[in-house]
Amino acid sequence: MYIQQLYTNCLAEAAYYIESNGEAAIIDPLRETDPYIDLAESRGAVIKYVFETHFHADFVSGHIDLARKTGAKIVYGPTAQAGYDIYVAEDEEVFQLGKISLKLLHTPGHTLESMCLLLRDEKGENHSVFTGDTVFVGDVGRPDLAVKSDLSKEDLAGLLFESIQSKIMPLADDVIIYPGHGAGSACGKNIGKETQTTIGIQKKVNYALCCATKDEFVLKVTEGLEDPPKYFFMDAGINKNGYENIDEIMARNAIGLDPKTFEEEVVKGAIILDARDANTFEKGFLPGSINIGLNGQYAVWVGSLIDQAKPILVVADEGKESEAILRLARVGYEHVYGYLKGGFEAWLVQGKPIETVDSIEPEEILGIDMHTIIDVRNPSEWNSGVMEGAELIPLSKLESRLVNLDKNQRYLIHCAGGYRSMMAASIMKKHGFTNIINVKGGINKIKENGFMLVIPA
Repeated sequence: MYIQQLYTNCLAEAAYYIESNGEAAIIDPLRETDPYIDLAESRGAVIKYVFETHFHADFVSGHIDLARKTGAKIVYGPTAQAGYDIYVAEDEEVFQLGKISLKLLHTPGHTLESMCLLLRDEKGENHSVFTGDTVFVGDVGRPDLAVKSDLSKEDLAGLLFESIQSKIMPLADDVIIYPGHGAGSACGKNIGKETQTTIGIQKKVNYALCCATKDEFVLKVTEGLEDPPKYFFMDAGINKNGYENIDEIMARNAIGLDPKTFEEEVVKGAIILDARDANTFEKGFLPGSINIGLNGQYAVWVGSLIDQAKPILVVADEGKESEAILRLARVGYEHVYGYLKGGFEAWLVQGKPIETVDSIEPEEILGIDMHTIIDVRNPSEWNSGVMEGAELIPLSKLESRLVNLDKNQRYLIHCAGGYRSMMAASIMKKHGFTNIINVKGGINKIKENGFMLVIPA
């Protein structure tokens, strides 16, 4: 028996490769198929099943392309309906994989078709459970992402409680939990940093699994839920209805454009997405660019900030263009018209206009008069303290609230560490705010410099 977790940090997503006696199964694969096919070939195995724990909202799965290329069977849990060929399994149905087996456990709650997979080893003993978005480290799946469901989040939370109590809690303490996501995923409220755990540990530390009653569980799981990224329901629909082959998308989208052609597409209305890191971006960028660096949760923030219907043009460091475009496809952003061939340097050589963003160190804040501070962290982060008098505007809502800000005012922008504040600065620049300053290092560095923080009311 062989198990490998394939973890993707920028999406905080875990896919799994399981193999026994030359037969392999993939659980929740990402959009690109090569990592799974290459792994199976390197081990002399054949991919027999592709298991989808549910219709994912946070990324476009690679299940359809993987099945096309390998002949593997796509398996979903009970009640699933899709726009392509799938096998809808029954609750507690067993799938043989070489000398081991996977028992499907229907666990509705996160979504109605959600399921987990209980792995039994060569001796027939329970070894591990792949929980998808049902149970995470320290958390459970949020109950407000079901596609076209008439059930409320409270109804779904109630179903999730029953699923966990009947299917997960009876498992032995030493059974390993392999979850579908880690810290940073918006599929849970506060997922822990570990990417695997055990039933016994979660019974002790997971707030949701420690709830004594359904009412307590429903209350705790539904309170404090922040709005999901706006692309989530689009991706769930894509996973449910089907999509175009990823190889065809990359062949169409990963095309280099000279500065003249690039500029012509901008004039037609394309959005410029600059995927370079914040420190590079601030020194010079194409007017109107939105900065979302590849070095962070790039795809998630693209899905949160950019209209999926708008055409996109990419600016990236040379050699990173295909990666930037592939990671867009992972979350269903396929309207990419190309990238700037030669990168930002090619734009400079042509003598075309650029813009910059001013940044300061936290200790310089006191030396600047007449400014307003904008904190673009998420509401859950403000509870650890904010700067007195700061405007609290989550980055995901910034663009819609710019109408309430004064373009003649000087604004200092910060987040937790500097990644999101540069995104915010680029959005404000795009909308005509010229007197903006990014605070390097964010609230973490601000605290280190002795600034007093207050807890917002």
